[in-house]
Amino acid sequence: QVQLVESGGGLVQAGGSLKLSCEASGSILRINTMGWYRQAPGKQRELVATITSGGSTKYVNSVLGRFTIYRDNAKNTVYLQMNSLKPEDAAVYYCNTGAYSSTGYLEVWGQGTLVTVSS
Repeated sequence: QVQLVESGGGLVQAGGSLKLSCEASGSILRINTMGWYRQAPGKQRELVATITSGGSTKYVNSVLGRFTIYRDNAKNTVYLQMNSLKPEDAAVYYCNTGAYSSTGYLEVWGQGTLVTVSS
């Protein structure tokens, strides 16, 4: 099995910064694209950013220029640096990946980490 554990959420004032981390562990053979999603109360989960194993990135338009996704393949960890946070960024942030393990291919979600942005 493969597990994802997120950390780094918390309360921050508008304009502030937070860095989220997500570490994959378990019987991992290879990890493909890793991504961050978020879900605010009463809203659907949305894609925030993704990064391929080769380092190519994509972002939702609303975070362009403010958020940066990067990964450390040696540590099976993906990060999301969030700067200039806005109240509308407040949500539960989830890490996601597709991984090959000893039992086959798995799509895995983390448990989520809460980001609260005060105005």
